[in-house]
Amino acid sequence: MAAQPLSSTDTFIFVVLGASGDLAKKKIYPTLWQLYRHELSPKKTFFVGYARSDLTVSELRRKAEPFLKHSDDEKSRLDSFWEACSYVKGSYDQAKGFEDLNAAMEKIESQHVKGAARAHRLFYLALPPSVFEPVTANIRAHCFGKKGWNRVIVEKPFGKDSASSAALSKHLSSVFAEEEMYRIDHYLGKEMVQNLLILRFANNIFGPIWNRNYIASVVISFKEPFGTQGRGGYFDEFGIIRDVMQNHLLQILCLTAMEKPCTKSAEDLRDEKVKVLKCIDPFNMADVVLGQYVGDPEGTGDAKLGYLDDPTVPKGSVTPTFAAAVAFLKNERWDGVPFIIRAGKALNERKTEIRIQFHDVPGDIFEGQAQRNELVIRVQPNESIYVKMMLKKPGMSFSPVESELDLTYHSRYKDTRLPDAYERLLLDVFYGSQSHFVRTDELAEAWRIFTPMLHSIEREKRKPLQYKYGSRGPPEFDKLCAKFGYKYTGTYEWSKPEKK
Repeated sequence: MAAQPLSSTDTFIFVVLGASGDLAKKKIYPTLWQLYRHELSPKKTFFVGYARSDLTVSELRRKAEPFLKHSDDEKSRLDSFWEACSYVKGSYDQAKGFEDLNAAMEKIESQHVKGAARAHRLFYLALPPSVFEPVTANIRAHCFGKKGWNRVIVEKPFGKDSASSAALSKHLSSVFAEEEMYRIDHYLGKEMVQNLLILRFANNIFGPIWNRNYIASVVISFKEPFGTQGRGGYFDEFGIIRDVMQNHLLQILCLTAMEKPCTKSAEDLRDEKVKVLKCIDPFNMADVVLGQYVGDPEGTGDAKLGYLDDPTVPKGSVTPTFAAAVAFLKNERWDGVPFIIRAGKALNERKTEIRIQFHDVPGDIFEGQAQRNELVIRVQPNESIYVKMMLKKPGMSFSPVESELDLTYHSRYKDTRLPDAYERLLLDVFYGSQSHFVRTDELAEAWRIFTPMLHSIEREKRKPLQYKYGSRGPPEFDKLCAKFGYKYTGTYEWSKPEKK
């Protein structure tokens, strides 16, 4: 579906199901505030919270406001935002609560919908997957409006494996049309992830070299410098593979590897991503590295504690907090190029990046001093794109030295506000653009790739390798990279440009 213009006379109701929970408090309401604050959401937008808790809007505000960024002179604007909010208490599996929710929405519409204007409804499921089925069935039966469109936003996880994902997709497809569903993966809203399409398909310099003839390997990394910190019970249920790799990193891989779509339309973009996924076989377990962090005796604070020291983690858990795997695409462009994806907690830094390493220069005349070129796309933090390249060392010497062509966003675009990923994606839902949301067949292919590995790990209870809190992860990861031709020299260090 192409993005649709928004009418200034129409009314929009954004429903937050699970309004009393952490996700709503820390992410959804702050995002809705930012859209309201910057006048990005339609003028006649109203926000309705729904949950089992007995809350007033004032209590909801007290819970969420510490996470709402605002200046002192924006108090009246913030007050008007909360005046546009209401709250309905109800259960997730009984019709009565949803009937009350519908009555609350009809009351808003009766006050604000005039003449030929329409009324549209958006439903955000900030809920655990265990209640998706009764909630979505009740939304369809009791809350769909008849005066405009209805759109439902589903938060991950979208199942735990192929079978559970297929069951959830079958249910969702039975109650909603594909164009009404928006499976949100917030990485698809990040500035540098969205930049991949422009970088690749609006620059002629990259097209001829974006293939196996020039690219030796692609490494896609997600690193966090902290552990589970009391969230171990939740994390242990899913692990790092389901939490990060099967969704966020695989989406980045698709955008890096896909062919140019016919147009920018959502369906053309998602068609090309599905083609990439269909070219990937399930992972070879011999090329998978699993790790679990242990405490650093010389560290301070949380760094002294390992994953199993978290009281919320089941005793003796073998859930990996670090994982790396190698994917190969069986197509003409990428045949033989390893795509190495890794994700880990309690590592040495916070970073998500794509590192594209090119082949060695043929016919080297510099006696091995020339290092490989790399194109690095830093997703977070400090969004940037830089190319590692060789230059003459300044001065009288005639020897190569590593340097870079650097585009750091906070330096180049220092006066530009980069919106949060959720801001972009929720605004996309208002406009009806599904380009950056996950389609049903795309989800099925992603689980096809990951399910055999996950089942193998769980069936064999494979014990992860230990790595120290604050380290680069298990040394076996470097061996895996070396095995597949990625060259890590450690001779180059990127320096973040200062803000001016």
